[in-house]
Amino acid sequence: MRSAVLGSQSQLLEMYNARAGKENTLSQGIDRRQALRLLGVAGSALAFGGSSGLVDLLAPAPSLAGPSSGNIPTRALGKTGVRVSAICFGGAHLGRVEDDAEAVRLLHEAIDGGINFLDNAWEYHRGRSEELMGKGLQGRRQQVVLMTKVCSHGRDKHVAMQQMEESLRRLKTDYLDLWQIHEVVYDDDPDRHFSEGGAAEALLQAKRQGKARFVGFTGHKHPRIHLKMLSHDFPFDTCQMPLNVFDATYRSFEQEVLPVLNQRGIAPIGMKSLSGSAEPIKQGILTPEEALRYVLSLPISSLVSGIDSPQVLRQNLDIARRFSPLSAAEMDSLRMRVARYAMDGRYELFKSTNRYDGRIGREQHGLA
Repeated sequence: MRSAVLGSQSQLLEMYNARAGKENTLSQGIDRRQALRLLGVAGSALAFGGSSGLVDLLAPAPSLAGPSSGNIPTRALGKTGVRVSAICFGGAHLGRVEDDAEAVRLLHEAIDGGINFLDNAWEYHRGRSEELMGKGLQGRRQQVVLMTKVCSHGRDKHVAMQQMEESLRRLKTDYLDLWQIHEVVYDDDPDRHFSEGGAAEALLQAKRQGKARFVGFTGHKHPRIHLKMLSHDFPFDTCQMPLNVFDATYRSFEQEVLPVLNQRGIAPIGMKSLSGSAEPIKQGILTPEEALRYVLSLPISSLVSGIDSPQVLRQNLDIARRFSPLSAAEMDSLRMRVARYAMDGRYELFKSTNRYDGRIGREQHGLA
């Protein structure tokens, strides 16, 4: 019942949007955050044994953001009632674009091209990624499903909520569609996040206060860490993890975590489809289309794609627009083709080294 309730709050939000007529206010004077706060309270009550009479009221609803305009395939974001573009615009790469105006143009082209799902994190480029995205979303906030991540790395919920306020300010919005715990990659991270006063409590607080519609977590290190997070039976709406053709052979999230998410109705979000550094592409082991098409053929909600130039954006948009799922035989063939490269993890170093782990996380674990 818990996941069904949390996934169906969007109907009331859709009713709210229909009455709003503009971005942040209702004619009756109730703002978006107040409406979301009411939904969060209702969802929390139901998730933990509240009145069953609200279940029928909170039925699944159409997507808030609506269909993508550029013929990019859209998919259900788990049980949230929201549909998102199959490609999610990655915020980390946006921060690599040196010129602010160029970064904003890139984001606008992505949205105009049909991408309605945006990724970010509090710590990306020391906040610059969020600031750039905030600039680009002026006048376009209601066209997208906006996600960012909290980077408390085991610190308490007060740190997490302070980061929430900073993210909202940088992104120039008063709510997030999705707030995820970032980079759950150390063996003790689940214990830290679920300790008393930890980040898990911050996620629930943000939903109650109407600052986040949905919540989740991310990580790239080992499936057992994801499974440990999931073992707490917390009402996560989403879960982000590395998925690529090499992953099927080495510490496989596809084999160990993805089936659990699908069984529980938690939206799987893929990342690192090019193995984090695109080395397999550079070495001619597979093409960008093979890499993206493999992951998009998995039962996921969306794939976060690092996009730092118009050329990469247009390439990925083209692949998504022409997408048709690989057959089971074609997927097996790709796995077998790369198996000898995949067995030792050489193209997934984010799983076995700390090269891809953020500085703040390393510091919090005494590894900086």
